[in-house]
Amino acid sequence: MKPAVKIAVLLLCAVSAAFAAVPRANPVVVVVLENHSYSSVIGNASMPYLNSLAKTYGLATQFYGNTHPSIGNYFMMTTGQIITNNDSFTGTVTNDNIVRHFLSNGVTWKSYAEGLPAAGYTGGNTGTYVKRHNPFAYFSDVANSSPKNNIVPFSKFASDVANNQLPDFSFIAPDICDDAHNCALGTADAWLKSKLAPLLASSAFKQNGLLVITFDESVLSDTAHGGGHVATIIVSPKAKRAYKSANLYQHHNVLRLVMEALGMKTYPGAAATAWDMGTFFP
Repeated sequence: MKPAVKIAVLLLCAVSAAFAAVPRANPVVVVVLENHSYSSVIGNASMPYLNSLAKTYGLATQFYGNTHPSIGNYFMMTTGQIITNNDSFTGTVTNDNIVRHFLSNGVTWKSYAEGLPAAGYTGGNTGTYVKRHNPFAYFSDVANSSPKNNIVPFSKFASDVANNQLPDFSFIAPDICDDAHNCALGTADAWLKSKLAPLLASSAFKQNGLLVITFDESVLSDTAHGGGHVATIIVSPKAKRAYKSANLYQHHNVLRLVMEALGMKTYPGAAATAWDMGTFFP
């Protein structure tokens, strides 16, 4: 085979793998942790549970946050745009977003936020809850209408799992200790094990579930691709086992992945042209 032809074939194979079909999944769950580099997480003995998931299921070895600080990454994973890099932002986001697509496609959803004082709360920081880690609270599609009641305290998650009442899509925002923002990685790992093990053991998840665990950004000194190198794990009974992908992915790729898994055909912002992470599936 001529060198030029060989290169073309390899490129075609790479593109095909990048756009491999993402199977339908339900429930789909996304968990976001905070502010640690890939190298400090993967292989860290303080995080045995997360690393066991990374070894058993799928690990994105070249996943990068989109920006610093936190808030722009949360907006990227829900709107396909950074929107703002001001962690103190208090405005309302009218841009196209994941909820707008949920509403037009009949997809059920909840944002489970730890430390949230009450269902439907769209106000500012309180206690260990910070609004900037809960992007759903900013959307005009949510804050100004009845969908705000889909923002609920995380304490509701365990009973929804136990009673097989999870919505199609769940976004989980641990508080600023359990997400490793203010507390040690070991604390976050113990929290993940206690809260997610029942989900993975549930009959609904074992049949069709999809769980994505990611970090919003790396340490501030790591600016590679905007937000630095972070760990992202893909867990699903439909995914490849013990798989590592070296494709370049960022938060808008996860946005496309979860929306495609829920059967949607159109995507907000950068998700519309993003690789869909189908390589994690057979």
